[in-house]
Amino acid sequence: MACASHVLQSIPQPETVSVNGVAISRDAIAREVQHHKASKPIEAWQSAARALVIRELLLQRVRCLGIASSPRDNGSGRRETDEEALLRALIEEEVATPDPDEVACRRYFEQNRRRFRSQPIYAASHILFAALQAQAESYARARVLANSVLAELKRYPEKFADLARAHSACPSAAQGGSLGQITVGQTTPEFERALERLNLGAITEAPVDTCYGLHIIRLDGKIEGKDLPFELVADRIAAYLRANVMHRATAQYVARLVSNARIAGIEIAGAEAHRVS
Repeated sequence: MACASHVLQSIPQPETVSVNGVAISRDAIAREVQHHKASKPIEAWQSAARALVIRELLLQRVRCLGIASSPRDNGSGRRETDEEALLRALIEEEVATPDPDEVACRRYFEQNRRRFRSQPIYAASHILFAALQAQAESYARARVLANSVLAELKRYPEKFADLARAHSACPSAAQGGSLGQITVGQTTPEFERALERLNLGAITEAPVDTCYGLHIIRLDGKIEGKDLPFELVADRIAAYLRANVMHRATAQYVARLVSNARIAGIEIAGAEAHRVS
């Protein structure tokens, strides 16, 4: 995205944005624009203006109630800003979010059993022919070599390790192409889809394209995923349901504040009124 000042200069000059008589400066909106991706500069500007209007509206409510709060660590090593601490305290005081009971958690568990399975574990080997698709000539040469090696493997599958040592551009070549045990998310989506289609001991019928180049893949072993018991995921489900309730309740709370506020220079309606920046 272009820098904030460039975006600001490239859009029509709107009327002053304000909430309950408090103006939101154009400089503040310009700084906020960088956090709002949009296909057009005017859309980014409008999104930034709405976010700042909602933030100002919430801070006005904080001052009205005399709320005070100290910043906390957010649990991932980052500490809240003073404003974030005040907004959190406001939501904690004004938005009721009851904890889901066991009945609700078990209902969600039964309705979403497929989400609560351990990931399968694969043992796999590969031969990587490193090339970038953007470099057409070198990529074409890599494909020719990959197809040649694959043809040899179809005749002599027992030569996989030797061919990996001779041709693979991956450090696993030293282990005959063995990647050891891998799970979902440790390789590329294309690599994972190829593994899922393979039978035990089988080699891919054609080289598999990924962002790293072309791969010949062999499935050496697989441990299927298993259904997880409710007791193991109950806390995770409760946290998920609690977050959903909090989101909906906060959205409704912000929408009520917006409907009772005097907002000029920008329209806030529907889903936009539900955003807390």
